[in-house]
Amino acid sequence: MLMNTHEARLDALRKELARQNLDGFVVPISDEHMSEYVGGYAQRLAWLTGFGGSAGTAVVLADASVDPGAAIFVDGRYTLQVRDQVDGRLYAYESVPETSVAKWLAAYAPKGARIGYDAWLHSKGWVAAVRNALEPKGGTLVPVERNPIDAIWEDRPEPSSAAALVHGEELAGESSQAKREALSAWLAEEQLDVAVITALDSIAWLLNIRGEDVERTPVALSYVLAHADGTADLFIAEEKVTAELRRHLGNAVRIMARDAFVPSLQSLAGKRIAVDPERAVEAIFATLQNAGAAIVEARDPTVLPKAVKNPVEQQGHRAAQVRDGAAMSRFLHWLEQEGPKGEVTEISAAEALHTFRKQGGDLRDLSFDTISGAGPNGAIVHYRVSEETNRTLEPGSVYLVDSGGQYPDGTTDITRTVWIGPGEPPAEVKDRFTRVLKGHIALARAVFPRGTAGHQLDILARQFLWQAGLDYAHGTGHGVGSFLSVHEGPQRIAKSAGGQAGTDQDLLPGMFLSNEPGYYKTGEYGIRIENLVLVEPREIPGAEDEYFGFETLTLAPIESRLVDVGLLTADEIAWWNAYHARVAQVIGPQLEGSDKAWLEERCRAIG
Repeated sequence: MLMNTHEARLDALRKELARQNLDGFVVPISDEHMSEYVGGYAQRLAWLTGFGGSAGTAVVLADASVDPGAAIFVDGRYTLQVRDQVDGRLYAYESVPETSVAKWLAAYAPKGARIGYDAWLHSKGWVAAVRNALEPKGGTLVPVERNPIDAIWEDRPEPSSAAALVHGEELAGESSQAKREALSAWLAEEQLDVAVITALDSIAWLLNIRGEDVERTPVALSYVLAHADGTADLFIAEEKVTAELRRHLGNAVRIMARDAFVPSLQSLAGKRIAVDPERAVEAIFATLQNAGAAIVEARDPTVLPKAVKNPVEQQGHRAAQVRDGAAMSRFLHWLEQEGPKGEVTEISAAEALHTFRKQGGDLRDLSFDTISGAGPNGAIVHYRVSEETNRTLEPGSVYLVDSGGQYPDGTTDITRTVWIGPGEPPAEVKDRFTRVLKGHIALARAVFPRGTAGHQLDILARQFLWQAGLDYAHGTGHGVGSFLSVHEGPQRIAKSAGGQAGTDQDLLPGMFLSNEPGYYKTGEYGIRIENLVLVEPREIPGAEDEYFGFETLTLAPIESRLVDVGLLTADEIAWWNAYHARVAQVIGPQLEGSDKAWLEERCRAIG
């Protein structure tokens, strides 16, 4: 029998493992910066397995006769997608957090196994967990000198050579110098000499630069060493450096070759170095330890300041939302006209939305690959349409579209679920949609005291689904960057505290988050309603502490045809009507003719 492409690649990997004297190898979706979205050169898991999600890991044992000889690990967002994209004959499907790579290797790795890993792609904590899991079986975790995937991936793309771009203070709202001085003060307070900044969005924020090296995220491949005297070393490929960038950075930022990063780490013997164990890879820790540096584990000091947006960033985001909301409204009007004809597909709908955004002006990129899910594909939480999975939007069905844009003044993210007419939606669909809507409204209307963390609010969005014995397998809200990552920490709204990064973070004024409860019926339809919100102070007469609430930033109609108004309270109806009145007031002047008339109709009061 002839092997298919991914079977042949798996076979080639096993032969390479034998050449490197390894009994197994771990393949994550990651790069040297622990990024969520990675450049084409780092898409090793997709190349090997065919999996196109943004989070996942494969483990391959060298002995193909072992059952299972390989496994792929994904969380609840990708349970359906991984089965569509990855051959179950080649890989066992494993669900995280129910299991982990460490637990799987403890169960299936042979005794005395040498399991390879790339120390530039894994965290220090991950390495410790897997090493401990292998120990009882006499196994060892071996850092490879050359990634085995790279050894067999003949047409592997080169890292991007695009120039780094200046992000002006008129957009950033604060100079790079001021940010570096604040970081310097933190280093002095903590009696530290240097902070290692490895996250690409942290570097972009600190230096007020952007880039084109990663699709959907405007960052430049680089590293930074920030010093206690307020200076910094930027390690970046020479072809990415322009005269404008040099002028912007000034004399206090030394521009060095990217290849000089490791030697510079090795020169820090005796220095007290701050390194973030969540954002810096194991190779950095090992290099500093071998050099004799004193490593102090601490959260990247740019993370919280970056998350708390200044007034310029807040206003820029509002401006971006107006353009984005107008584009979304034009698209929803177009879809309401074209969808019932039975000719629109998931791909053509996503392309149409992209076109409307481009026509709106100043779009630099999408903020992520549009999730365009018709009928049962909408039930795949992070579905990514392809030519093989592309469905037609059938009349009398549910369509879910989750999308966003990267604008110089803001990053957007919106989900709308719509009914593709004609006809009346089934009672069950309306019930589920309305329960999701009630949760969305409850979170949007929340008022909470200073010190409240994301996990304390999560139940507000789930309560009406829980009452019907229903739930959804993803977080309710994630942080969002300012012309940066669409998923940004440290804030997060999700079920559990402690186990999930960000759920313990206090919500502070100036933070952007998403509000996106959902419901998914496997094989039939998916529902999600997502707006972005801003944490803002709330004045309450007689309040005995500081209280906060949310300003809803996203402006586009929510599908009224899927609402069972009888399930809404008077307060919920009042929220709906106030929200849509604001959509009509702000977005209406951006539209003309039939688009404007449609918006006015869709924003009409209910109840």
